[in-house]
Amino acid sequence: MISLYRPGRSPLHRLPAEAKIVGMAVLALAISLWPHTPVTATGTLLGVLVLFALGGFGPREWARQLWALRWLVVFMAGTQLLFLGTEPALVNTVRVVSVVLLAGVLTLTTRSEEMLDVVERALRPLARFGADPWRVAFTLSLTIALVPVIADFGRRVREAQRARGVRLGVRAVVPMLVMSLRHADDVADALSARGIA
Repeated sequence: MISLYRPGRSPLHRLPAEAKIVGMAVLALAISLWPHTPVTATGTLLGVLVLFALGGFGPREWARQLWALRWLVVFMAGTQLLFLGTEPALVNTVRVVSVVLLAGVLTLTTRSEEMLDVVERALRPLARFGADPWRVAFTLSLTIALVPVIADFGRRVREAQRARGVRLGVRAVVPMLVMSLRHADDVADALSARGIA
């Protein structure tokens, strides 16, 4: 669900990373805290889709992002429909989807290194309390970099299942977890060799 940067020349691409992060944070808080009705929640979602258009992304990208959220939508809508009723389920699901899509707009139009630079600068005042802004930013960078690696592990497990004609279901998590732990060991060894960890 983490969208990777797509180069472009849109107004959102040209905005400084600081402005985008602050703006998106304010919008996410407003979406989360505003007492929505079904109409305002739907309007909010349409507003986020307008931001996608400002970033130069059309319906295909919207559909891709929404498809990636399908299980979140099913889970949220189902549980809230069961316990809260139709209107709250609709409002809360649309609100959460809007915030996640908003984060997608940010990552699609902002290089990860630019966002991490902003995080590092924002954390510098905490250095006097013993925090290491560079290490925090580096950890975030490493986490983001590992997302597609883990996704590739999942793809390889699925392909192996198809090749063997078996369906592991939930048990497919086990080989994926083993691969992830091995990769984590390799990354830790590489960092130690470079004197980083």
